[in-house]
Amino acid sequence: MSTNTAALLQELTAVTGTPFSDEKVLNLLTAKLASFGDVQVDAMHNISCTFGSGYHVVLEAHWDEICFVVTGVSDDGYVHFAKSGGIDPRILPGARVVVHGKRDLPGVISTLPPHLQKGEDGKKAAPIDELSIDLGLTTQAAKDLVAAGDCVTFAKHFTPLNGSRVSANCLDDRSGVAAVLLAAEQLKDVPCRVTLLFTAQEEVGTRGAKTALFDRGVDASVSVDVSFAYTPGCKARDCGVMGKGPMIGISPILDRQFSKELLDLAKENQIPYQTEVMAGRTGTNADAISICGSGVRCALVSIPEKYMHTPAEIVDTADVEQTAALLAAFVRMKAGEHRA
Repeated sequence: MSTNTAALLQELTAVTGTPFSDEKVLNLLTAKLASFGDVQVDAMHNISCTFGSGYHVVLEAHWDEICFVVTGVSDDGYVHFAKSGGIDPRILPGARVVVHGKRDLPGVISTLPPHLQKGEDGKKAAPIDELSIDLGLTTQAAKDLVAAGDCVTFAKHFTPLNGSRVSANCLDDRSGVAAVLLAAEQLKDVPCRVTLLFTAQEEVGTRGAKTALFDRGVDASVSVDVSFAYTPGCKARDCGVMGKGPMIGISPILDRQFSKELLDLAKENQIPYQTEVMAGRTGTNADAISICGSGVRCALVSIPEKYMHTPAEIVDTADVEQTAALLAAFVRMKAGEHRA
């Protein structure tokens, strides 16, 4: 495992970044981008940095993570909540969370022990509106510290696994952010214009990406996200394989020439790669970016990930590094094609 890549992923996944609470992630990304040039944050809280001149390539990943939002505190001191983003309610009972109230408050999502469940109750997932968060506080303390609209996230953790794999929450899409940052380190002297773009609110409808490049004069954009890695129960043909390199997207949404160029570059540079064929929309920011303004030519590169949208997502650091290498190769190729 690359110590530097693992350390970067640990740093990126340690901070909260949601539509309800984004100060920590924006501060961290501002510090990361400052070495490349002036940093801009727009009204949607997309954050970007542009350097160089000439042919304009954008490397994009989203910084936001799935989360919950407090809907109220009950008279017995339990916190009620709703989900923000695609979260499977089956994984929630017993999950460790943090309620970001007047201060960060650790808690656990309540669950009924199997001994007390009746009939078919234990065979189905409880609806989210029947779950609540136990903060271990008195009712008055909970009501003093927590208000409707406060953000809730899964408790942060970072666990190195065997080999080059790591587990954390919000690797979707902080691993994409890491790949863009690692690529940028290889591009500081490239003779073209490069924008590093980290977008907001992908998990609630690609909202940040819809406006991020509206008037940027972009020649090429590559979105970096995660996609499904094979696990038991999946159809192998529908998934990537961890440790086998980035997944290069092929879709009517994506620019066919760019997809082919990425495939060719991977072969030429001996970068392991996989293909991900989609018959329509990609389900990523590439869908929104491709129709931003008068249209943007867009490609998609995805990092294989297990257990997406859970507290224990897994990626392979080698895949992150190979994704960065492919992004850098693409930018260098475009710079060479359009050198003045």
